[in-house]
Amino acid sequence: MKDQLLILFNELLPDYLEKVSNGLKEAFDALKDAEISTDAFSFYTSVASVFSSKIEGEAIELDSYIKHKKFGIEFSPDYTKKIDDLYEAYTFAKTHALNEGNIRKAHALLSKNMLTQSKQGNYRTQNMYVSTPDGRIAYVAASPFDVESEMKKFYTDLALLLERKMTVAEVFFFASLIHLVFVKIHPWNDGNGRSARLIEKWFVAQKLGEKAWFLQSEKMYYQQQQTYYSNIRLVGLEYKNLDYSHALPFLLMLPNAVKTS
Repeated sequence: MKDQLLILFNELLPDYLEKVSNGLKEAFDALKDAEISTDAFSFYTSVASVFSSKIEGEAIELDSYIKHKKFGIEFSPDYTKKIDDLYEAYTFAKTHALNEGNIRKAHALLSKNMLTQSKQGNYRTQNMYVSTPDGRIAYVAASPFDVESEMKKFYTDLALLLERKMTVAEVFFFASLIHLVFVKIHPWNDGNGRSARLIEKWFVAQKLGEKAWFLQSEKMYYQQQQTYYSNIRLVGLEYKNLDYSHALPFLLMLPNAVKTS
């Protein structure tokens, strides 16, 4: 696999497998939907949408959003609209294949109230850097002149990985890696973190089934937000100088989310 991948990699996989608990498959198999969920309302999609949005600074609380989404209680549209958009993107992902076209469509859904229509699902054309909630630079994204070529490599690797037979641990390794590489490229004008966390879970669902949607990874990333950003920074600040040999702490976060879920 090493020689065929263009932008992703598997050099850290042996170390990763040594550190991941043998109970990962059992923990994943034990995931189940919440009793509060119905055909028209998904509790864990609400959890994912709320906490992925909170990572990006949205002032939304899970309890309020559930009242809004399940029981129709009205709040200010500004309080719920971006979370509703992300909820719609997760719902879309559950019934569509993970590929370039559908990732662009999911981004268009989640960015409806972030970006003008011409920028929804389309690559950025300006420089981009990402700051942490405390004002520090988390990383500098790929040059806009390189975004298209880097994403072409990304989608080629993604298609290859989706065809590969993998163990549960390998699925989680590559799901986390996809998340990390996507946010480092940072292809969109906005909604990159939300997209990356969705794609990570989408990949697990494509490989292992619908239980992936019950995984509370976004909640754990929010609860460990400082560690989340610190682990992203470990591989480097500037895109052109990234060293993914330091990615293991980030890659190990998702298996821990399975246990906490």
